[in-house]
Amino acid sequence: MSKTVRQPHAVLDLPSRQLKGMKIERLLDLAARRSPLRMLEIGTGSGGIAHYFGTHPGLRCEVTAVDVVDQRLIHDGYRFQLVHDTTLPFSDSSFDVVLSNHVIEHVGDRDAQLAHLCEVGRVMAPEGVGYLAVPNRWMLIEPHYRLALLSWWPRRWRSRYLKWRRGIAFYDCEPLTLQQAETLLHDAGFRFVNKGIEALRLTLALEYAPRSIYRRIFDHVPDILIRSISAVIPTLIYRFESGAAPSPVDMRPSCPADIAR
Repeated sequence: MSKTVRQPHAVLDLPSRQLKGMKIERLLDLAARRSPLRMLEIGTGSGGIAHYFGTHPGLRCEVTAVDVVDQRLIHDGYRFQLVHDTTLPFSDSSFDVVLSNHVIEHVGDRDAQLAHLCEVGRVMAPEGVGYLAVPNRWMLIEPHYRLALLSWWPRRWRSRYLKWRRGIAFYDCEPLTLQQAETLLHDAGFRFVNKGIEALRLTLALEYAPRSIYRRIFDHVPDILIRSISAVIPTLIYRFESGAAPSPVDMRPSCPADIAR
């Protein structure tokens, strides 16, 4: 894949970042982990999530945040460092919690995405935990450009469609299908759990009143029914840890760091 300029797509709405931080906290059950927690947020954007954890009244978090550009709106409660690619400038096992929230679709092709996850695994402590969120390729409305079915097209047609509909020459994102996301997590050496249903219910609980129509509908929909459409839920969300069972050598792509060794 040729070197291309990828644009920042940070969410700069701070209230939404606080709600996201609350969801991540619960999905990872961080209150049950021993503190202080050494946390890394990759792709911090506005800084809202890093600030949420760095100033949390109950959790003790030592938060480091990185991004390829500095778009921060809030700066206190955490350390910040610029990075240039998927390489993380930290020692092995430096963090207890690593967050990759809507980052992996921006780093490049599959090799770059695997390199991103391998770096996450390298800097995450053996007993650490990670959070991965990525747009589902089969979402109806592409979230970065607000264009219906943009990511459904074959890769070679997406930029043409974006230019026709929005006047933008290059589609700089690589959303994943459920199978692609889980294959990448496995190939990077992680055990993982799909938290999409729990995240959906948390979103409704935190953002909608108990008597809202959405709450009243989804509170009565069983998980097994939602699970049947999990492949098309707009955002794929995973909790992951080190220690996936190894695949046969000829079937399991190596992390770039493994190749270098």
